[in-house]
Amino acid sequence: MRITVANAFDTSIKNLQKRNEDVYDAQDRLTAGKRVVKASDDPVAAARAERALASMVRSEANQRALEASRHVMQQAESALGDAGELLQQARELVVQAGNGSYDDTNRATLAEALRGIRKQLLGVANRGDGSGGYVFAGQGTDSPPFVDTAAGVIYRGAGGESSAPSDEPLPLSVDGERAWLGARDPSGSGTVSTFQALDDIVAKLEDGTLSDTQVAAAVKAGLADVDAVMNNVSTVRAAAGEMLNRTDLVESRIADSKLAAKTERSNAEDLDMVQAISDFSNKQSGYDAALKTYSMVQRLSLFQYLSA
Repeated sequence: MRITVANAFDTSIKNLQKRNEDVYDAQDRLTAGKRVVKASDDPVAAARAERALASMVRSEANQRALEASRHVMQQAESALGDAGELLQQARELVVQAGNGSYDDTNRATLAEALRGIRKQLLGVANRGDGSGGYVFAGQGTDSPPFVDTAAGVIYRGAGGESSAPSDEPLPLSVDGERAWLGARDPSGSGTVSTFQALDDIVAKLEDGTLSDTQVAAAVKAGLADVDAVMNNVSTVRAAAGEMLNRTDLVESRIADSKLAAKTERSNAEDLDMVQAISDFSNKQSGYDAALKTYSMVQRLSLFQYLSA
């Protein structure tokens, strides 16, 4: 069979081009540190890597949601701690009001101090969350959730809690209605509002027509109400603290999930550097051999074939 110089030349060119492409491909993999640079390199591995990447992105979104929830729960826990201290001050004032030696003027002074504490409590209840919302807004409101009216403080938020978009339940607010207006009535017949409890005792202390017996009864009832709202605030604060503790566990799970996804992606597409260097060296040697062959073919002529 006779082989023409042109055919040998074309074959050498194609071989050289193929070897050159192989070298560049191996070099690209080394540079990228990836075994799978494009989906066609290994469709199955590329699909595994894509799923792992999606899981990593979801874990990052969950982490952002967790940080937002933790921030709000920290604010809620702090706010409820402040409320507890204010209510303790209010309780001490109510206890003082039961002093049999106090006259109407003394009780009026205590009532004014209680009114000041009530104002501070309203400010705590309407505390912002730092991002344009309110800690105790429930399921959300664009304005302060508690409004002071002639009939007393009312709640204009939406009951319940808003949650962050996450694979785990992560609250972004606290149910303000429950925290501030939902204490169990000492009589067991309903609920008592933090603000109404103070309003009632203030009204009694400012009423100069009450007898000592009536004042004593009012103080007793006022203490029972204040204790009820203090217990309720303490319970809600404890729940916020438990949520903060749970965020630590959730964060650990998110980190584990992200690490697992990262490992899966690495296993699917990352390069074995030792193998890759060896592969690159072999392809470079093949290219060098092809280049030498091409050089030899270039020197061939029809007369050299005829004289062979």
